[in-house]
Amino acid sequence: MAGPGERPASDRRLILCIAIGQLIGWGTLFSAFPLFGAPIEAELGWTRTEFNAGLTLALLVSGLAAVPAGRWVDRRGGRWLLALGGWGGAVLLAAWSQTSSLPVYWAIWAGMGLVQAAALWAPAMAVVVKLAREPVRAITGITFVTGFTATVFVPLTAMLIELWGWRDALLVLAGLQAIPGVLALWLLPPDQPQAGVRDGGSFDLGRAMRTPAFLGLAGALAAHAFIGVGLGAHAIPLLRERGLPEASVIALVSLHGPFQVAARAALFALGRRVTMRGVGRLASALLPVAMLLLAVAPPEFGWLILYILAWAMADGLMTIVRAAGVAEILGREGYGAITGALSAVTVLPRTLAPVLIALISEGAGGYGPVPWLLAGLGACGAACFALAAAQRSR
Repeated sequence: MAGPGERPASDRRLILCIAIGQLIGWGTLFSAFPLFGAPIEAELGWTRTEFNAGLTLALLVSGLAAVPAGRWVDRRGGRWLLALGGWGGAVLLAAWSQTSSLPVYWAIWAGMGLVQAAALWAPAMAVVVKLAREPVRAITGITFVTGFTATVFVPLTAMLIELWGWRDALLVLAGLQAIPGVLALWLLPPDQPQAGVRDGGSFDLGRAMRTPAFLGLAGALAAHAFIGVGLGAHAIPLLRERGLPEASVIALVSLHGPFQVAARAALFALGRRVTMRGVGRLASALLPVAMLLLAVAPPEFGWLILYILAWAMADGLMTIVRAAGVAEILGREGYGAITGALSAVTVLPRTLAPVLIALISEGAGGYGPVPWLLAGLGACGAACFALAAAQRSR
């Protein structure tokens, strides 16, 4: 293991730690969430909006805590932050399994927001950029693994709920969520405060946030976040509403991961022949295309798989752009604070997505208008990324 403040001799331990931690974290704290809606609503009598408000609270708190978490990684490192965040998620999943109170459920998911800010994508990528010898290759390697999150956790969670009920399924997920904290302490080098950074250094976050490049990235990532979070919470009931068999619904959602990985494998093979600016332009352009396919495709597996393919490619590539593209366009100085600020800027669309889509579907008597809304947001996001990509690195 590398000594304090040193880069590891190889990125393999770092990639292993972050990849497994993010796979489990996103699987237990996000991808599995919509599967609990139907059984909880049936047992406890909550409405769809009340249930999705839990995820909304988590996203709000996560966005507000993102900048402090990013600054923490910049100044002190992320080993203990990732460990405590992982264990906090395990405790809260176990607490959720024991409650029947709606206010307690909301309080648990408010706590989940702190866990997400500490343990999920932005702080993890800040750790990678800080420690990796080859950050872009490390990030791409990590996303090969995390691309299978839905593929693993959607069918796994569905099976657990069917076999043992939603409460025991949550306890199993809580046990899995304890693993990332152990990996962080075992595989990451000890945290070491950085000289000259403890008190903020010379980096001016406010100035960076006023640049056209930051504003363009914020707009593009906000559109992607709304679409991703909204579909994460509603894709399964939306596809069920189309009249597809349950096996087809689960298969379509599960294929998102392999298609993501295929897109990332193509990017890895292209190597230095492409830039993150070019990748971001392609990915952001695919977003509205995917949503239009969802809007117009007939309710048949063969047609809807085209939507999954386009959406997974866009989502998979934008995940890499969100990490490596930010460094390419905005630079690496203050990377943790910048990525935290981008997460904070996207807090409103991330917060609104699950509840707004639920309200639209309830008001319209179905999900019919939702794909058209997402297509319009995707087109706005593509325009914003084009603005950011046109700027020079600072």
